[in-house]
Amino acid sequence: PTPPPSDNPATPQRVLAASILFAPDGQQIARYDKIHLFQFAGSRRQYDESRTILPGDRQNVRAVQTPLGKFGLSVCYDLRFPELYRAMGAPDVIFAPSAFTRETGAAHWELLLRARAVENLAHVIAPAQGGLHPGGRGTHGHSMIIGPWGDILAQAPAAGDAVVCADIRADKRQALRERLPCLQNRKLP
Repeated sequence: PTPPPSDNPATPQRVLAASILFAPDGQQIARYDKIHLFQFAGSRRQYDESRTILPGDRQNVRAVQTPLGKFGLSVCYDLRFPELYRAMGAPDVIFAPSAFTRETGAAHWELLLRARAVENLAHVIAPAQGGLHPGGRGTHGHSMIIGPWGDILAQAPAAGDAVVCADIRADKRQALRERLPCLQNRKLP
């Protein structure tokens, strides 16, 4: 049997799951290490990311101002925690690279993406692994781009390689935020 993972970040038994933002010149301008680790007892498989992934630090939660808007970074299971996105301070675009399981993805993938978009009046870009992986693990796929009104702007099939593109109109997002100022009307942090 393999010994349980150490709490020492230097251990080679666990890695960080990161979402990284690069500038057009290739320079890394932001990195977010996933803080919410997936646990699930499915009908056929069980998952516990804490065995192989080290959680990131809450201090690296933020959105990064770029020439194209304020970008918020997250990873997969983070989608289930709306407070993470509120802590980013109204990002314009949320990135959520993911590998949802087939079971959880079929039930919640689209729902969670659309909820995060509507709650934050933000675009959501969610690249997703799909298909069957080594060890029999199946992922849902369906990479998506969601508009701030919760509309699906583009979607990939469940499996196979795909490129997903959509117009992300900052002017329409801003007009929507002016018509529905819910981000300014918040009373709780």
